[in-house]
Amino acid sequence: MTYNDFIMSLNVEQLAFVEPLNTLLMKNKCKAAFEEKASGILASYKFGKPPKALLNLLFRKTGFKVRIYGENMDNYRNFLNALPATMVEEIEGASPCKRLVSGGCSPKCSGYDFTIASAHFQKCRYNCFEFLVTSDTAAYIKTFIENELGARG
Repeated sequence: MTYNDFIMSLNVEQLAFVEPLNTLLMKNKCKAAFEEKASGILASYKFGKPPKALLNLLFRKTGFKVRIYGENMDNYRNFLNALPATMVEEIEGASPCKRLVSGGCSPKCSGYDFTIASAHFQKCRYNCFEFLVTSDTAAYIKTFIENELGARG
């Protein structure tokens, strides 16, 4: 699978979000991979040496989503506090981190333990920051990715 295969599966609005994002990620020396999944093509981007997951672009029944691995969120807490209510609701709906909450899951897994405003979250890293791409969320998602890239810099 290639980037061209991936973009062929996007509608006009999704393409308008993905193309500048892909350009940003490639300029920052991210590594991209594309694979077929049951729900559509999954695009994954890694950054750093050794390369670590930065984000995934994926299709779900609910729509086109971006999963961000916000490992350095401590560096941009003010941004998290400025997220729109719809994105905070998506975080609230994410799975709890079993390792943080009950000692389960993999010992290698490190969930996210953080607050937004006065709400405390202990969420699984695999769906904590998984956001539906809409006209209202696209700019926030891009800024989130830029913040994480800068923190990993």
